Amino acid sequence: MGTAIRSAKKSLSRFASNRFLFEELVKRDFEHKYKRTILGMAWSVLSPLLTLLVMKLVFTGFFGRTTPHYTIYLFAGTIVMAYYKEATNNGMTSMISNASVINKINVPKYLFLFSRNVSSLVNFFLTLAVFFVFCIIDGITFRVSFLLLVFPVLCLVIMNLGIGMILSALYVFFRDIKYLYSVFLTLLTYLSAIFYTVDSFPYSVQRLFLLNPVYVIIKYIRMIVIDGTVPSLQYHALCLAYALVIALAGAFFYKHYNRRFVYYL
Repeated sequence: MGTAIRSAKKSLSRFASNRFLFEELVKRDFEHKYKRTILGMAWSVLSPLLTLLVMKLVFTGFFGRTTPHYTIYLFAGTIVMAYYKEATNNGMTSMISNASVINKINVPKYLFLFSRNVSSLVNFFLTLAVFFVFCIIDGITFRVSFLLLVFPVLCLVIMNLGIGMILSALYVFFRDIKYLYSVFLTLLTYLSAIFYTVDSFPYSVQRLFLLNPVYVIIKYIRMIVIDGTVPSLQYHALCLAYALVIALAGAFFYKHYNRRFVYYL
């Protein structure tokens, strides 16, 4: 335990000493993403909205007739999945795309991963603001319990960092991981109940959905916003457990292969 605390303090100290570089990396990621686009950051909002529109047109006739606030139901799943995909995909390529900098300057390599995640998080907050506007239009009353949405978002951020560390390390050694992960994301999208409900499945199958951390986060948000209920303490513990376990696994994986990265970049 003492070794872990000392290691964490050392990492925080290094992060603080490289704060300026971190801020510049975040700015650069934003400028690079929207370079030569007419709408710029507006695409951060338009992209999930267009996805929502397509899903609503396709699936409303199948599920929308029996699902209360189906637009919000879709939107909640869409923005969480979009953030997860963007954060983890960007995190995966963070070291390779900054190889020229890493090979010249001795800085913590996780800074590049963190900067990509910050830019993805800002995009997520922009779409979240639009999500709340849709809630108002759909007649959903804002309640004090909405403040609890900070918890699943924080868990999702931690989880994305952990997965990003694992993917970025794997991508340094195996470029094929990018294509395999793309297939995995397609599978994950269909298993996260974004456009359908799980109520029609047997109870045992519904429990299996809880093995999917992304679905757990989506369900939490839907419970607060649509159902107007606060998840149980056990459900909070499940969200936190997924976040911490994945983050610790990512940190261990990242640290284990840290010294070997420079030979493959």
